[in-house]
Amino acid sequence: MAPSIVRGMTTLPRPTTTLTADDARRISLRAQGLLGAPDRRAGVRGVLRHLGAVQLDTISVLARSHELVPYARLGAVGRKTVEAAYWTGAHAFEYWSHAACILPIEEWPHFAFRRRAYRDRPHWNHELPEGAYDQVIKQLRAEGPLTSTELGGAKKTSDWWDWSGTKVAVERALMYGEVVCVERRGWKRVYDLAERAVPDALLHDELDDTECLRRLVRLAGESLGVGTRADIADYHRLKGEQVAAVIADSGLVPVEVEGWGKPAWADPEALATPPRGRHRTTLLSPFDSLIWERARTERIFGFTHRLEAYVPKPKRVHGYFAMPVLAGGRLVGRVDPAREGRTLVARQVTLDGPKAVPAVAEALIEAATWVDCTDVRVERVDAPGLREPLTRELARALA
Repeated sequence: MAPSIVRGMTTLPRPTTTLTADDARRISLRAQGLLGAPDRRAGVRGVLRHLGAVQLDTISVLARSHELVPYARLGAVGRKTVEAAYWTGAHAFEYWSHAACILPIEEWPHFAFRRRAYRDRPHWNHELPEGAYDQVIKQLRAEGPLTSTELGGAKKTSDWWDWSGTKVAVERALMYGEVVCVERRGWKRVYDLAERAVPDALLHDELDDTECLRRLVRLAGESLGVGTRADIADYHRLKGEQVAAVIADSGLVPVEVEGWGKPAWADPEALATPPRGRHRTTLLSPFDSLIWERARTERIFGFTHRLEAYVPKPKRVHGYFAMPVLAGGRLVGRVDPAREGRTLVARQVTLDGPKAVPAVAEALIEAATWVDCTDVRVERVDAPGLREPLTRELARALA
């Protein structure tokens, strides 16, 4: 155990490590791939395996969230490269984890507990027309991967919730695990039969619920580095009692973190060496797994994170898609971005004081380059006195 990490002992039934709040913050950053040299050889697939899940979302400002996540860790990796890494060669599948997420294909067996739970669900929000389920399976078997539109239509009307019988059937088959989303095409799911899309060794590896939960708890602990039981439960949206039943046998070890006020658990490998290396300076998607859980983000970074895209415009504080700025292992501000032609527009910027100016400028310049913008324009800075220093820093970097 590294002496810089071990601070003392507690009176819990077995020895536990005590971490400072800064220890926990750095461990979390390294676990999330944001501290230390990135594994560029493993690339996007390495990021996915490392995180265990990458959330999908419909909003696209600079790019979609599943593109922003590897960008934050690897830098300006090509967007086509990102999509190919996810969807080429049966390396990933989409399923319900923290939310709708891209997951490493190796984790298919460990979501069997959720597939079984969906099959046992007593009610659904959409009625399934008689024969629709069998027809969807028959059509996919005959024609290969298809979108819901190609299967016969996604909606009955223009209302997003008014699904057609075909859409209801294929989504239910997805939840049951008989069908897999193998790609997003124009943001539409492309469905195929699991028997074709999932390697045989994984498809037929049926684990019981306890084995599934134990693996997902361990995976969440590894991806977080250190977390409370609530943090670990939130990562794959498990229930508290599910985590409590398996955490002692998950391989995670109990720790105490100064100032957290709740027991925590850590990946033992995260405790083996002190986290060192270069911190990433980057814009983060609001759906990045580093900041998924609001209470954890406040606890670790002292930063209140809230997505305001679904908040009425007059009530927004930081903007439609405010992206936290990570620099030096801290969250030092927010940028609400937009694109106008080849200009990246910072519609609203929040800075944690003058020292944050160079980092925010660096993050904006790198993001602009990534999305093929040649200029950056700042519209509003919450602290008016920092607008001029920020625009000056940007102009210097762009010159």
